[in-house]
Amino acid sequence: MSRTVSSPTVDGRVVALCGGIGGAKLALGLSHVVPADRLTIIVNTGDDFRHFGLHVSPDIDTVTYTLAGRSNRDSGWGRDGESWRFMEAVKELGGESWFALGDTDLATKAVRTQRLAQGARLTEITGEIARALGVGCTILPATDDAVATIVDTDEGALPFQHYFVGRRWQPQIRALRFDGAERARPTREALAALGAEPLAALVICPSNPYLSIDPMLAIPGLRDAIRAVRAPVVAVSPLVGGKAVKGPLAKMIGELGHAATLQTIADHYADFLDILIADEADSGAAVTGPKTLFAPTLMHGLEESVALARTVLAAAGAHAADARS
Repeated sequence: MSRTVSSPTVDGRVVALCGGIGGAKLALGLSHVVPADRLTIIVNTGDDFRHFGLHVSPDIDTVTYTLAGRSNRDSGWGRDGESWRFMEAVKELGGESWFALGDTDLATKAVRTQRLAQGARLTEITGEIARALGVGCTILPATDDAVATIVDTDEGALPFQHYFVGRRWQPQIRALRFDGAERARPTREALAALGAEPLAALVICPSNPYLSIDPMLAIPGLRDAIRAVRAPVVAVSPLVGGKAVKGPLAKMIGELGHAATLQTIADHYADFLDILIADEADSGAAVTGPKTLFAPTLMHGLEESVALARTVLAAAGAHAADARS
């Protein structure tokens, strides 16, 4: 994707932890502010699953398509200009149609599955697909190992996609677990990115902390690597006025016994967070723990994404300068 890169607000490399739609919007903003060779996006794989025998990586694909300028802007997921002949044929045959795969999106899944069968790592495949679509920065899965988010609900244990897409996140959540996380390992590339010097900022994108960030933090060694980061750690709150911009976050926070407040978000990242950036709608909220800044965080288009990226990097730069003085 052709674009004009402005000078970064802070010097050094930038690493972002990212889930799907909301996180991808900030990742896009960062990609327009930080030179491609200095930006790494580490993406959740807890949503990954097999469908029609294909390896589906929803968050990786959402981030990749968004940074490539190929995302479906109406839905936020899938590719633009999509056709649906495959799904129409599946329905005609009485097959599973609860999880939609567009025709060109299906090609991504097929190539990924073939390369995995050939012995390639998910990290390698993610890079190959990103480069093929013109993405300049580095997109990394948090792990090459299988980690599956399981949602324990009042209807029983549901694999994430069955809860999120199949049941449209209506069952009440009792707990979350990440099957396979205890056996997984962070990729060497993800650890290298977090340990890079100079690192200007580690950004926690406004993704669902429980469903998008926690599956990564559950991987042994990754949370420790984040705690060891010497650069400012900046999170953007996914809540605006106590509500989720998109998805089940506010609902699930309540079901897990917490309040849908900035303090809950700050507490969730308390062991490594330096700065929390929240929307201006929450400017009256008092937060203990990290330094809290208020700014426009809703990203309806590229201009807002870039503006928020600049706010994040400016906050990191100011924090680093204060620490040196």
